[in-house]
Amino acid sequence: MRLTPRLLSLATYATVLLAGSLILTATAQATGTARKKHGNAHSQSKAKAKVRKTEKPQPTGTLYASREDARLWAQDAAQRLDLPADWVLKQIGQAQRISVIEKLVLPPATPVAKNWAAYRARFIEPQRIQAGVRFWKANQSALERAEREYGVPAAIVVGIIGVETLYGQNTGNFRILDALATLAFDFPPAHPRATERQAFFRSELEKFLLLTSRNGTNPQSIKGSYAGAMGLPQFMPSSWVRYAIDFDGDGRVDLFDSPTDAIGSVANYFKAFQWQPGMPTHYPVTLVPGQTDMDALLAPDILPTFNVSSFTAKGAQLEGTALQHTGPLALIELRNGLDAPSYVAGTENFYAITRYNWSSYYAMAVIELAEAVAQQMVR
Repeated sequence: MRLTPRLLSLATYATVLLAGSLILTATAQATGTARKKHGNAHSQSKAKAKVRKTEKPQPTGTLYASREDARLWAQDAAQRLDLPADWVLKQIGQAQRISVIEKLVLPPATPVAKNWAAYRARFIEPQRIQAGVRFWKANQSALERAEREYGVPAAIVVGIIGVETLYGQNTGNFRILDALATLAFDFPPAHPRATERQAFFRSELEKFLLLTSRNGTNPQSIKGSYAGAMGLPQFMPSSWVRYAIDFDGDGRVDLFDSPTDAIGSVANYFKAFQWQPGMPTHYPVTLVPGQTDMDALLAPDILPTFNVSSFTAKGAQLEGTALQHTGPLALIELRNGLDAPSYVAGTENFYAITRYNWSSYYAMAVIELAEAVAQQMVR
């Protein structure tokens, strides 16, 4: 996962698909999932992160050992991070520039109209729902404990992990070291936010080196997304440091092979982003053509801004329990290609989900997958 250093989802930069185009979450977090897709002092001070070992990396690009700018950065980073200079130089020198990653982070040359129906269909489908049911049943105790301790519904945690990685089936095949180095040193200048994004990935590369150094892990052995997100919840390195926790109590943080750690870490992430226990994520809303001030309602985008009174005064009609809502609301627009958009009234909890990945489409996919899995669980 947008990231506010989370998870680019991801998300994880986590991963966003709009109108059939794949856009990785990187997320808060993460960025934008620097705005998003984001350590925990208790766990990171004692825990040793376990990461999945991979096959010996096969050369796929130019080694950064030949790049003077990368070597100078490594020397400077080693001093700032208080890491052995020879170790940092060795890791950066073994990182490879992966040209396909440079292409993947660029916006599509020809933008396609956003289509909620098409986006939704990729996530709210039988295979993912049934996988979610299996995941929930296998990890019910951990999910219930996370809900008690953090106030985040089990269904939302299940929805996040399902959207991010299909419950661990798709965690990414890029070496994290290569992905982060490529985006740190060769972020494509054609990107409209190239300077900001490159700075973000250089920071994530630093966090990754610190994390692996402290935990005694080989940085070259870890795989994940092309944006550098890792594990079942697709946490970016900064999110791993800040929010990942040892929820299974085995003395290490493992977001790859411990669903319990992943569950606790996702719940901890949402608590850090002000999840409100018991609050709905959204309400139905009716907009009357010619009677709704769409410009004013859509101006804050997904940021909850209006109280119920000001929201309805602008022509957004609410019913039932929505009229008793005490927090701010946002008008969430989901475009449907050439068809009319869909709208909901998003709460602060809807906004909290977008801190994982700054996209209303992503948030609704998480919510609806969560609902679909929960419905199957009670059958």
